[in-house]
Amino acid sequence: MERVNAWKNYKKSERKELEKLCAGYMDFLSNGKTERECVKIIESMLKKAGYVDMEDFIKKGKKPKAGDKIYAINMKKSVVAFRMGKKPLEEGMNILGAHIDSPRLDIKQNPLYEKSDLLYLDTHYYGGIKKYLYVTLPLAIHGVVVKKDGEVVDINVGEDEKDPVFCVTDLLIHLSQERMTKTAAKVVEGEKLDILIGSEPVKDEDKDAVKANVLKLLNDKYGIEEEDFLSAELEVVPAGRAREMGFDRSMIMSYGQDDRVCAYTSLVAMLEEKNIPEKTSCLLLVDKEEIGSVGATGMQSKFFENTVAELINLTTDYSELILKRVLKNCRMLSSDVSSAYDPLYAEAFDEKNAAHFGRGIVFCKFTGSRGKSSSNDANAEYMAALRKIMDDNGVYYQTAELGKVDLGGGGTIAYILSLYGMEVIDSGVAVLSMHAPWEVTSKADIYEAKKCYVAFLKDA
Repeated sequence: MERVNAWKNYKKSERKELEKLCAGYMDFLSNGKTERECVKIIESMLKKAGYVDMEDFIKKGKKPKAGDKIYAINMKKSVVAFRMGKKPLEEGMNILGAHIDSPRLDIKQNPLYEKSDLLYLDTHYYGGIKKYLYVTLPLAIHGVVVKKDGEVVDINVGEDEKDPVFCVTDLLIHLSQERMTKTAAKVVEGEKLDILIGSEPVKDEDKDAVKANVLKLLNDKYGIEEEDFLSAELEVVPAGRAREMGFDRSMIMSYGQDDRVCAYTSLVAMLEEKNIPEKTSCLLLVDKEEIGSVGATGMQSKFFENTVAELINLTTDYSELILKRVLKNCRMLSSDVSSAYDPLYAEAFDEKNAAHFGRGIVFCKFTGSRGKSSSNDANAEYMAALRKIMDDNGVYYQTAELGKVDLGGGGTIAYILSLYGMEVIDSGVAVLSMHAPWEVTSKADIYEAKKCYVAFLKDA
């Protein structure tokens, strides 16, 4: 059952749509390298499309009607949006869910230290990374510093061509004989992933003169002091914009495509809804998936459930039973990426059950690891319904697993939503070099993902 490569059948008009979508996506990747930045962009796009903050509905006691567009934001790091349908909420919603966090390095709360006239920021890596990939890369710092008086200072250094960049240093090959005998897991350890940020000392300082100089620069530009790092959220990410890849420009190379490729295409699908949907459409973009969907902004929080409860309360007399019925009757695409088959590492894949570049959106019936541990396993009836929707709408799709059975695996937010009893399946874009500082996707798969999400919202 080999699937067709979508590139072979595109018309000129489809290629034009594809390039327009991917241009917008590359801008999104380049300007949204943190959850906060993503949410700012997403909120702006939602507002431009006529979406209204749920708080406005609550304050005015306004009852949503079919066609109304509503959104809510959680701690500036996750967002949910609704396009009200013709049918009652109790009949469920069609949900597109993805995550907007990505693996990176986080700055610790007490990070500054100087050694031998070199100044470093101490980091703690976030999510699953190969630590050795982060050495000698040009790195940027994104995030916020919040002062005691509540002032929020936005930080974004390393992206403009006039900005300085930062890096994790590496030991020269000439002195690495012992180091080269270590395993990849140990050749660079977590406590060595500190970034070098300065080397010029202040003339009149005897101790920590480089630190004094950099702190003065930070104070002059941002008005912050060393103590302000205690209430900062600073993320270290690869510096540079998303780029087209290949002589044929058929691919995109960028940081953060897991899972912003699914988040962006899901968002665009919601914004492209022209007609009032039969069932309410829902976009759910969350934080913290890369570390287990924990915390107040992760999928395991009550944010989504509480927001749906507020929506029910606006439309009818709220009850816990109605909430349970709404959530149970939903259908969801847990829109997360899949590992693309890489011929250079063929030994890691079952080729006939792997995702291939250019063959469309990937449906992953179950995730988890080895014996389907920690898996969501979608039922056959739901898979059959999705097959019909995709075929009826001319969407290129494929099915896949995440590598060979005994090699490992991965998880998504799917299993969390399935706890409500709703039908959920993983669906997303195939990625090469997943969780590396720079990941690669196919433009065709990005386009087919958007088409898939449009069809799902319309017909599920």
